[in-house]
Amino acid sequence: MREPIGLRGHHLLCLLGYRGMGYSKQFCENMTDVYETLRQQPETVIRVVLGPDDLCAAYPTDEVSHCENRTVYSRDAEIIEKLGLQVGTELSWSDICGRVADFVKPGDIGQLCATCRWESYGVCADGVRLIGEGGSLPPVPEHK
Repeated sequence: MREPIGLRGHHLLCLLGYRGMGYSKQFCENMTDVYETLRQQPETVIRVVLGPDDLCAAYPTDEVSHCENRTVYSRDAEIIEKLGLQVGTELSWSDICGRVADFVKPGDIGQLCATCRWESYGVCADGVRLIGEGGSLPPVPEHK
């Protein structure tokens, strides 16, 4: 059996809006691997973690990391609370998506993720909408 995928609070929502954009080629490859695993195997177990997670592990070493910023920890805590989870909780990805559908609306993203550089693209709000309508994650688009 596979180890749970460790995800911090805000990444639970980021993954819903992931469409192949990211900080570097290596970051995108890692995020795509995690995303496609969850998309194709929604019963994969997620462990909610405090701080840097399995996605942060591929953050470019030549950029200033925001993974330890106070604002990121605050965003994590707010999202974990909104989903009714706690650090250390282990749930399947499909159960997490069910919680998103129950507790998060697309309009919440503007407030929850106001300081995120990716929020203005609208992809995370669209991902929340898709899950809320009972849809599933689309394949990651090919970027050239």
